[in-house]
Amino acid sequence: MTDEFDKQYETFTVILDSFPPAEAVKRLEQFGVSPDVVQRIRERHEQQTIQIKELEEPRAVVLDNRDTWYTGPRATDKCWPAIVDLLRKDGWPQDPAIGSLDDSSTRITSLLNHPKERGFSTRGLVVGHVQSGKTTNFTSVMAKAADRGYKLFIVLAGIHNGLRRQTQARLVQQLVTPNPAMWSQLTGLEKDFTPHENPASYFGKSNKTHVLCVVKKNATVLRKLSRWLAEASDYLGDCPALIIDDEADQATVATKSINPLILDIMSCLPKSAYVGYTASPFANLLIDPSAEDLYPKDFVVNLPKPHGHFGTEVLFGRYALDGEAPDEVDDGHDMIRSVPDDDVSCVRPATKADVDGFEPVITETLRRAVEYFWMVTAARRVRGTGNTHNTMLIHTSVNTSVHNSFKRPLRHLLDTAAQSLTDADYVSQLRHLWEQETERVPAEDFGEEPVPFVELMSELPAVLQACRIIMDNSSSEDRLDYENGPVVAIAVGGNTLSRGLTLEGLSVSYFVRAVSAYDTLLQMGRWFGFRNGYADLPRIWMTDELAEWFRHLATVETEMRRDIDVYLTEDETPLTFAVRLRTHPALRVTAAAKMRDAVTAASSYGGKRVQTHFFHTDRQWLLGNIEAARTLVDASLTRAVRHDARPAEGRHVFRDVPHEVVTDFLTSYRFHEDSPENDPDLIIGYIRKRIATAGSLGRWNVAIIGNPAGENDFTFIPGVAVGRNTRARLAVSNPSPGTADIKTLMSRRDAAVDLTGDTAKLTEKGIMDLRRVQAPDTGLLVLYPIDKVSEPSQSNKKNLRAPLDAEEHVIGVGLVFPAPWGEDSAVEKYVSAKLPDLSIEDEDFSLLDSEDV
Repeated sequence: MTDEFDKQYETFTVILDSFPPAEAVKRLEQFGVSPDVVQRIRERHEQQTIQIKELEEPRAVVLDNRDTWYTGPRATDKCWPAIVDLLRKDGWPQDPAIGSLDDSSTRITSLLNHPKERGFSTRGLVVGHVQSGKTTNFTSVMAKAADRGYKLFIVLAGIHNGLRRQTQARLVQQLVTPNPAMWSQLTGLEKDFTPHENPASYFGKSNKTHVLCVVKKNATVLRKLSRWLAEASDYLGDCPALIIDDEADQATVATKSINPLILDIMSCLPKSAYVGYTASPFANLLIDPSAEDLYPKDFVVNLPKPHGHFGTEVLFGRYALDGEAPDEVDDGHDMIRSVPDDDVSCVRPATKADVDGFEPVITETLRRAVEYFWMVTAARRVRGTGNTHNTMLIHTSVNTSVHNSFKRPLRHLLDTAAQSLTDADYVSQLRHLWEQETERVPAEDFGEEPVPFVELMSELPAVLQACRIIMDNSSSEDRLDYENGPVVAIAVGGNTLSRGLTLEGLSVSYFVRAVSAYDTLLQMGRWFGFRNGYADLPRIWMTDELAEWFRHLATVETEMRRDIDVYLTEDETPLTFAVRLRTHPALRVTAAAKMRDAVTAASSYGGKRVQTHFFHTDRQWLLGNIEAARTLVDASLTRAVRHDARPAEGRHVFRDVPHEVVTDFLTSYRFHEDSPENDPDLIIGYIRKRIATAGSLGRWNVAIIGNPAGENDFTFIPGVAVGRNTRARLAVSNPSPGTADIKTLMSRRDAAVDLTGDTAKLTEKGIMDLRRVQAPDTGLLVLYPIDKVSEPSQSNKKNLRAPLDAEEHVIGVGLVFPAPWGEDSAVEKYVSAKLPDLSIEDEDFSLLDSEDV
């Protein structure tokens, strides 16, 4: 009986290739299948769709519970099994790598429309990580869609020929070559789209092949494609099309030429699904959802970070999020090397006027970076594992003439090194650099075998002989090519290397270019990705200011992804999701930076913590904050309903303090200018708006948290003293004069200092739930007196911390806002983006409208 039912269900799955689920059920009834069997078939299919919907990863927010018609690969499929075979040959393990890819691509495919529906225009977004396998993911989605009847596949592959060519090669390798009779190609490795004379040969009923088209985001190319599709309209009525927008935040959003052309192409296709892929969803999720645009109205999918992926947080560390204790957040690996500010003018022109005739100087830091790269390449040859390619990236400017100026000095450095390998002093210098680096980052910490200098030295002559100096930019003919044997290359470039393009075996980067937007900065980091076999060896040389930017970016990125996951479980549609995301305080900086100078930005603080981690270290600034804190404590003692003093625990809590005492303090306390999330005007505005509209935040609890009183005390006012806290600063080679970054101030349990009961083991959610019961409308302000010396703890093994060394004791401030019961309030302010002293070079979009394709 079971076998008979299985055969009937198999018949149903075959019918599903030609009809959506509801229609397929009707066909069964027409075939005379009994109602009981039809019901069992319907239930099994629904059970399978529920399994897809309830996959733990990836998380997705979906419009109106879209029908899930795709229930996973079948034994008769051709395209997806071919990809699995290729991945296994490349050494991918079934668990977790292939299994995770199968799950995520199945979930995304299930959110597309059934190819036999009468008409559809779907818009979705997939959020991944930089260099994390997004291409493999969307190739898998294309394969599964092809296996179910999607006909036309258009891939928008960035704005540069290099990425378009690389994407075409990958898709041909994984889709076309294993099943050549199933595919026709409108584009090739060396040619972007050009109109073909006979559309019927691709889309006519007699042609059963799938059609692949990989194009740049170039107005000339997209205009040709749009016109050609319009002329082929007679054949497109039953042509389900999947448009994949790789790097969907680049050039697609708010561009006058590209955005309308993508919409034109979709309008030519009665059955189309647009799916954007990006690692930086900042721009895409800020599109006006009500506009007729490419906002992902149907679904947003948040891909998990793959196992073994090197991301922003791994390299740079980040600040603690709400609910995280300082010791739970890693400071990152000791892989960042400082480029002194004085070196910057040697490797990039200070102004546009200095570009002509610019001659770079091989500085001490650049020389060390290059020599370290050569030794890494030799060490990887000794190990004999992982990717066979080795690449170093030098990224100092967007200007092509600046790139080209590096060729002669780098060639001279290479020739000199090759001639000096018999020089004992030079070899000793290399040995010292290698031993210094491998001591700072032990191979054993990453499960790798250390490579002694004497062993890599035997490989070094061949490495230098194989090394190429490549200027990879939009005007050069010499490009990185990983298709013809192992590569050893130092690549100097700009935009062509900064978006989507995979730099194989990238181990060393020299990066001093500044950009004005977080999403652009995130994409510039080509060092993110997988480093199998050499996870201990990557290094990045950059200015301390840029490293600080990346650390802040890692925090924004982690918080955004965490909040996406939260919103995915709480919101009903991607449309409500947008409204909440756009009022996130951390996004104010992104919005302002993308506008280059100033925008009106909205912020909401409900259910959030705000804490200080940047401080000036000069006496006058610190004394002003000490005075503000003492005034606050004095007023709190006078006006509080109750004072809970626990000096033996290093705690004081002043309960039910009027909000005016808090807002007066926020007016007089000086927040560091590098902490835009600590904007007192916005915070005060939010407090007043909540009081006026929701009757919340009229009363506050003011707390002091320190060590037990009696030793190293800080006295706020007579009778109110606690032991000083220790907060060492992050160690950087060239700290900004007079500034310290302690990274994290508050611990999770600090947010419960004013709550009663056993709170020690509560999670962040448990604390917020308890706040809703005990203090649903009461804010919490916490003062932290910090010792001005603050030596690092004994656990500072990576030497990533240094003494605080302030001229006076420091007052840290934390604020905890109650979660709103209903809709939160938003406050607005005209805000400016803080840009570094380095000249800003944003992405060059001139290629979007270039006729030279």
